[in-house]
Amino acid sequence: MKRNATAVWQGTGKEGTGHLTTQSTILNKTQYSFNSRFAEGIGTNPEELVAAAHAGCFTMKLSFNLSGAGFTPENLETKCEITLDNGAITNSHLVLSATVPGISKEKFDELVADAEANCPISKLYNTSISVEATLL
Repeated sequence: MKRNATAVWQGTGKEGTGHLTTQSTILNKTQYSFNSRFAEGIGTNPEELVAAAHAGCFTMKLSFNLSGAGFTPENLETKCEITLDNGAITNSHLVLSATVPGISKEKFDELVADAEANCPISKLYNTSISVEATLL
């Protein structure tokens, strides 16, 4: 399987503008710029997209882990915070809230750790990854 996205940029790094389009077109000429990346401008930015990718991938991997262990999650909600420092992504921090009937805290923690280490986006990163998980 292969997926793709296209970035188009016009102008200088600070004054220019760009747009992103994904293969599925869920992003279709979605604006991004210096201001949307480093200030509070309108549009998206690479770090926000990386955060969405990591949150989505980790949460889906955890759902597969839970199902494989015989548990059906009622709700898994993950927020991902990406840290950009001195031109490098230095941390991806996942905050998970989960409702999983019948699971012990020990088993839950084991399955979360596996999802953290083994979701494809975690494997892609060369950065520190951390997770806070709460079983409700």
